[in-house]
Amino acid sequence: MSTPPAGTTKKRMLSRNDYLAPLPIPTGRKPSDVLNTIWRKNEVFLDVGSYSIGSAVMTMWPSLMVVLAMSFFTRNLDSDFSQGILILGAVILGVPTLILIQGLFREVPLPVRFNRQRREVCVPRNDGEYWIVPWETVTAAATQQSSVSQAGKATMGLLIIGFENPDPQAKEDNKHFSLGFNCGGGTTAMALWECMRSYMEIGPEAAPEAAALNSGANLRYYIDYMKDKAKERGWFLTLLWEGVFGVFIFNAPLATYLQRKKLYPPPDLPYPDIIEWSKPLPPEQWAKRSPELEQAIAKREAELTTQAERESA
Repeated sequence: MSTPPAGTTKKRMLSRNDYLAPLPIPTGRKPSDVLNTIWRKNEVFLDVGSYSIGSAVMTMWPSLMVVLAMSFFTRNLDSDFSQGILILGAVILGVPTLILIQGLFREVPLPVRFNRQRREVCVPRNDGEYWIVPWETVTAAATQQSSVSQAGKATMGLLIIGFENPDPQAKEDNKHFSLGFNCGGGTTAMALWECMRSYMEIGPEAAPEAAALNSGANLRYYIDYMKDKAKERGWFLTLLWEGVFGVFIFNAPLATYLQRKKLYPPPDLPYPDIIEWSKPLPPEQWAKRSPELEQAIAKREAELTTQAERESA
């Protein structure tokens, strides 16, 4: 499956696609794990998962609050209208709520494992199968789609990471696999991709920690999180954003609790061969970048340096 070279951007009237790999060259963005996709990180490998109950809660909760608020403030003006809003809200949010509840009882999908010492990626598939994919063949793209209505312009986007089955005899329906991260596309998707790219090309220190899963499912984590934010921007803004908006508008404590309840500890890859594959190698046995990637990275870094100089001039 051919894709445009990394660094290519294709724009249309209501869409934009930024192609990030192959080859995995720098995007110029700071790594940011905006969806808590990093489940495990060490000197050998990085586990990335796409299971996000917390994001589903924080997406649905504002809609629930709007429905309840409209029903509450119209109850004395028109009781039938107030009840109608509740019924409409139940219809709109009913199916997503059932899907969310089903997700709480479903097994968490296994993560994709990026091995930086071997420069390979383990991609779990169905029925105990897995692929070992060369890192430099992984594809990545940030996509954005916009729609215009009477309510204004709405933009949605994804980071899509694709993998090709290394088995040349694979059936057509088992040749490609992709992960989609609903992070908004654009620069946000680039920052999320940089978590994986920086880990593989620079080192573990360049990627964010798996801090979102390290504390388990407890309220104490959220309190400590607010204390850290208060040191950065003061208690007033912290309580306004994390307290009022975070609790009442997005219900971040519930989202945080459910996310950690399902992912603490995160699932590990159970395959004996992959357990061996995930063990450290002597430095002299580490895989190296291809000459093509070396040249592509050098060219891209020069472009970013020139761009930064122009912006600062």
